Amino acid sequence: MSNKVVLAVGAHPDDMDFTASGTIARWIEEGATAYYIIGTDGSRGSSDPEMTHEHLAAIRKKEQLEAAKILGVKDVFFLDFIDTQLVSDLILKERIVWYIRKLKPNIVVTMDPTFYYAVDAYDSESSFINHTDHRAIALSTMDAVFPLSRDRLTFPEHEKEGLSPHKVQELYFTQFHQKQYVIDVTSTFEKKLRAIAAHKSQFDDFPAIKERMMKRAIQFAKEEEFEFAESFTRLIMPR
Repeated sequence: MSNKVVLAVGAHPDDMDFTASGTIARWIEEGATAYYIIGTDGSRGSSDPEMTHEHLAAIRKKEQLEAAKILGVKDVFFLDFIDTQLVSDLILKERIVWYIRKLKPNIVVTMDPTFYYAVDAYDSESSFINHTDHRAIALSTMDAVFPLSRDRLTFPEHEKEGLSPHKVQELYFTQFHQKQYVIDVTSTFEKKLRAIAAHKSQFDDFPAIKERMMKRAIQFAKEEEFEFAESFTRLIMPR
């Protein structure tokens, strides 16, 4: 991974930390430079009756920056769309394309655009509906990777800013409900847990979160030669 550039795109502060931070931390340790894009301000994720949207957004931004520092992520870019109102439209896609053309990533990581719900969640006895923002950021990122960032005549205003088309080499969709392409994160799993722990506003019982993360990572590593894993769908993009 030496000299590789990785761009991870999530809908909310904590999305990439919960799903892919073990892998991202490993790639950084192997010599990659990593960046985050966070689509929304995270301003809806609280049941505290005293909390305001503005205050929560500020808290979550600070938490994400702390988590990124733990992992070694070089920079975090906040698009600041309103939480729960993210839409996969040309406005969002253009913003992601701009960063792809600016940063020139070899690898892009995002959520799974095909995942709408699970009848039996992988690490729970209940069913699961994937968050609307997750679906929007995933579809927009996939489209941004191909074909939008590749084609010079798409968003031609970028060329006036000195940005040229870019072809991403690999696209990873995070998986937290099924095992597909797994990556060994045993050596960076504690770092992943510390990054998740930085998002204090999102849970009251971190030991329960830790147990769930361990259960999932062990399950993904089942029948492998390592202890903990993260799962992805991996696409090798045409050159």
